[in-house]
Amino acid sequence: MIDFTSALYLGLRHPSETLRPWRRFTTGVPAALREPGSAVSIAQALAALVHCERAVLGTSTLHLFWDLIHGLADGRSIIYMDAGLYPIARWGIERAAARGVPVREIPHHDAPTLGHLLQDSRRRPVMVTDGFCPRCGRPAPIGAYLEAVERAGGRLVVDDTQALGVLGRNPRPRTPYGRGGGGSLPWSKVASPDVIVVASLAKGFGVPLAVLAGSEAAVSRFEATSETRVHCSPPSVAALHAAEHALAVNRKHGDALRARLVALVSLFRRELSRAGFPVVGGRFPVQTLGTVRGDAAVRLHGALRRQRILTVLRRDVEGVGGPRLTCLLTARHTARDVTAIARALATSDPARLLAHSMAEP
Repeated sequence: MIDFTSALYLGLRHPSETLRPWRRFTTGVPAALREPGSAVSIAQALAALVHCERAVLGTSTLHLFWDLIHGLADGRSIIYMDAGLYPIARWGIERAAARGVPVREIPHHDAPTLGHLLQDSRRRPVMVTDGFCPRCGRPAPIGAYLEAVERAGGRLVVDDTQALGVLGRNPRPRTPYGRGGGGSLPWSKVASPDVIVVASLAKGFGVPLAVLAGSEAAVSRFEATSETRVHCSPPSVAALHAAEHALAVNRKHGDALRARLVALVSLFRRELSRAGFPVVGGRFPVQTLGTVRGDAAVRLHGALRRQRILTVLRRDVEGVGGPRLTCLLTARHTARDVTAIARALATSDPARLLAHSMAEP
């Protein structure tokens, strides 16, 4: 079975024998009272990686967003969110909206509209966006978003789950992901005390915990007001040790893994284009067939599965036009895997019929 459904982009798996052992899985103590020393050191390492002053860990981005947005927005605030925002950040916004904070949605990656809206607003803005959108294959204009909210005395919140571990500092044509894996801020050369980053390590780094990073003041305020740090379990000791391992692997081998990944993505794009199925997604490891939608995507998904190739059906970024067919690539894939799906698309009966229908005037 060839699996294109995993978002473990760097291919990190953390088998138990590679991790530092632990005497107990969890402390039974909420993070608000006491955290293991490793949690503090891991948070510091992640803060440096994402180019922020300080960071704190959470069990998931849901736990962090549940408290963060509500804590940032008060009676004088207004929340703006990008139309393509991932659902988990939206759930945090919905909590604030339920308590009376006004919310406005702006078109996907439309910084000029945000700037125009802020000119007419007397409220302090909190703008929430994903750092990278895998559905359209483009980074958010976080520099332009930040400039707009800073002029109005507001904050920018970036969900960087997709980019953490993949994108990094100093991207070049030969190294489009950049180096280090610190995510959208170093990739975009953005640094400001008015930016807060929330990201899960469960994709690029393969660890089920999350980080919130920002200025010393912003992180300290989150720690002082967070309800989930009081009432929910903190990350397990096992997850903390996996995070230590992920950061160590990233320091030693991360850039090589990213180079392998971008080469596989480039090969994937070339091979599928030759098979008559161009893809969208840029150089990011989430690649979507550009000309296949709706029932055609469902049929093709089934045809590939019968050939033991797993792909993902997902909604379009605009939410219209029916399902899209997406492949997620990781550094564990091989050129043979890419060749296999290209051959399957070129030779299977549903794919040939679909390609023929797309070629008709």
